[in-house]
Amino acid sequence: MNPDFPIRYINPVFRPPSEAQSLILPVTNGCSWNKCTYCEMYTAPQKKFAARDEQESLDTIRRCGEQYGDQVQRVFLGDGDALVLSTRRLMTLLTAIRAHLPRVRRISSYCLPRNLRSKSVADLLELREAGLTLAYVGAESGDDEVLQKVNKGETFETTRDALDKLGAAGIARSVMLLNGLGGPLLSKQHAENSARLLNLTQPEFAATLVVSFPQGEQRFRQDFPQWRAMDQQGLFVEMEQLLQRWSSSARCSAATMRRTGWSSRACWAPKKSGCCRRSETPSGAPRPLRCAPPGSAVCSLQAPKPKAAKWRHDPHQGPLNGQSGP
Repeated sequence: MNPDFPIRYINPVFRPPSEAQSLILPVTNGCSWNKCTYCEMYTAPQKKFAARDEQESLDTIRRCGEQYGDQVQRVFLGDGDALVLSTRRLMTLLTAIRAHLPRVRRISSYCLPRNLRSKSVADLLELREAGLTLAYVGAESGDDEVLQKVNKGETFETTRDALDKLGAAGIARSVMLLNGLGGPLLSKQHAENSARLLNLTQPEFAATLVVSFPQGEQRFRQDFPQWRAMDQQGLFVEMEQLLQRWSSSARCSAATMRRTGWSSRACWAPKKSGCCRRSETPSGAPRPLRCAPPGSAVCSLQAPKPKAAKWRHDPHQGPLNGQSGP
């Protein structure tokens, strides 16, 4: 390692494709769960999970500021799930980034849903105000049976709760789904329930990646022996089912749409409809937007005619292939 380089990396290092121009700042090593059978990212012995020493992280930030302070505009907190750290420690790190890297405009991180169970919306709002503006959430699937088969350690509801918390705090969410994760056997329910998850949480970004196993399928098949890889046509059919279910569940639309919401919280609401409103909790955190069914006494809009699905690919994820995050 170059003694003049300010960061101590433990290879391999992973990041979302859009973080190519970001300063990759490791504040943990590996993944705190690391039991998902489809994921090989942190299985090397040197990637055993541990939180980085806090003083080492602070010294790293200071040295980066001394060497690159006027160049860095984006920071990605590594490794697999920096949000496992306590709110206090994260606030200390975010405050140091602001002090030593004043040109930074975006701080992001991978996020396991389980690691938000001990964090309140108020905690997340504090982190957002300190600079954390984007969380990459590897949902992988909205189907409980698929999640159990791949030992994700999450359910539809735990993922939904985490996404709702992030959204309520104004932290943008980039949700990753794995195309083909359920194989042909569970493909339909994988697509339908993943679409249901997106419909209910309305993340700012969504990406699909095709499940792959560079190191072989043996580990994956131990808990899912019935799994079979899907051919290209099967993957496209699954994607079509996802898009159809996703688009057909929209409850409110109009010819002209505008993006609304609080801070970076994104939501679609029709202009001048008066049916979608934002309210805040006593702590100042925004409540999720609610909309009455089209055509009801509250909403004067007519029920929209079905339209072709509009897939907004997440620019944070690059090509629609590869392996997902945590």
